[in-house]
Amino acid sequence: MSTMYEKIDEMYERRRKVELGGGDKKIDAQHDRGKLTARERLDLLLDEDSFVELNPFIEHRATNFGMDKIEGPGEGVVTGYGKINGRLVFVFSQDFTVFGGALGEMHALKIARIMDLAAKTGAPVIGLNDSGGARIQEGVESLDGYGHIFYRNSIYSGVIPQISVIMGPCAGGAVYSPAITDFVCMVEKTSQMFITGPKVIEAVTGEKISSEDLGGAKVHASVSGNAHFTAPSEPEMLEQVRRLLSFLPQNNKEQPPFVPPKEKDDGWDDDLAEIVPIAPTKVYDVRKVIYKIVDGGDFMEVQPDFAKNVVIGFGRIDGYSVGIVANQPKFMAGGLDINSSDKLSRFVRFCDSFNIPLITFEDVSGFFPGVNQEHGGIIRHGAKILYAYSEATVPKITVILRKAFGGAYVALNSKAIGADIVYAWPNAEIAVMGAEGAANIIFAKEIENSENPTATRQAKIQEYRERFANPYVAASRGMVDDVIDPRETRKKLREALEMLRNKKEERPAKKHGNIPL
Repeated sequence: MSTMYEKIDEMYERRRKVELGGGDKKIDAQHDRGKLTARERLDLLLDEDSFVELNPFIEHRATNFGMDKIEGPGEGVVTGYGKINGRLVFVFSQDFTVFGGALGEMHALKIARIMDLAAKTGAPVIGLNDSGGARIQEGVESLDGYGHIFYRNSIYSGVIPQISVIMGPCAGGAVYSPAITDFVCMVEKTSQMFITGPKVIEAVTGEKISSEDLGGAKVHASVSGNAHFTAPSEPEMLEQVRRLLSFLPQNNKEQPPFVPPKEKDDGWDDDLAEIVPIAPTKVYDVRKVIYKIVDGGDFMEVQPDFAKNVVIGFGRIDGYSVGIVANQPKFMAGGLDINSSDKLSRFVRFCDSFNIPLITFEDVSGFFPGVNQEHGGIIRHGAKILYAYSEATVPKITVILRKAFGGAYVALNSKAIGADIVYAWPNAEIAVMGAEGAANIIFAKEIENSENPTATRQAKIQEYRERFANPYVAASRGMVDDVIDPRETRKKLREALEMLRNKKEERPAKKHGNIPL
């Protein structure tokens, strides 16, 4: 009869086999591709010695195509929980050395189990994706496995933060789970996402393209908008995930973590009077304003290379997390187009889901004109901004830095759609349109019939500008709560956020709204 110690030895031997994954040769091949193993990634992501593995001994039960003779240690995915900066997180890390990380029935079961635990305990889920897609040998069972994951991604959306890190090729069904999650992170040169790969595309359409050009990090960060963060290496990407989580609460019933600022200040900054030019057409970088407002200039921009006419991201004011939305005059004069509407709206909805106050820095000329925009559905896409701000119940503050024209002014968290506080700088122009366009319409006949149309036009533009191109008309109607000195913007935001900290606002009871997707 065997002893307890022999049983223990057997357990450790089995565990060692699981931890070795596909074996030394496949681990070396993974390293040769410039990639870490599933377990090495978890070591970098999580606090030291905090990882607790779950279901290491789960095995597939497929028998077709010789699968009954093939072992898959750990079923091609490492799952469990650990801590990041001392806070609980649940993780899965696909193991490319076992079945190429392909997802089968039991692989999916492992992932679904930790997602359910994350929802029950109210903690984020982080998926480290490195998968060739569905395990073809298992047929519909692997597809069903994807379905179980997609369902949980959807149902737990807005309940717990979900972060996907793409660390290898992700094809077919493997990309839809990340697409539902809150943030998609990609490693440059070694990760790709696509529904159909280059070979299939060439066979069906005749188009030739490389994997990297089709679905690499650069493409998804700048063209498709599918990726929110990129990094040159896996360690740098995992460090970004740790930083991102520092701004977020554990779940939708908690407030974001408080991080005491390193330096106290009086909220006054002389530089803010110099950054934004008075002339409405002069260009500047709105991020310079943001860096002056947030604690220590620490601003984590989201999707920095996509729809650059809008800047979104996370910062802190007096230690409290805020979500920041800002028009970027450096690109498209800060106008709103289809892509920026999508980018902005989804970010607003994320912040609202997780109790992160919203600050909007506004300098908008309007929705971007053009046949492509109109035919592409700018009406539908722009309406998402109105919808997102209107449904949000977190503290919402707007600072009008310069221009606020037309429907774009209304959409960007105006008083009418629920802003709690609207501030304007003294140079702000709040109007249906710019002075030039307005004068051309209002005084068209007068200009046309005058002896010197050019001089009359300039005089009428000036007349309109003096009468309407200022913040005081809107302030006199209560659409602006106060006109403030730019240098005290941080102080004013600090005071408003403190006042709104216990804000409670309900929406009518309903199953859910129908956002114009």
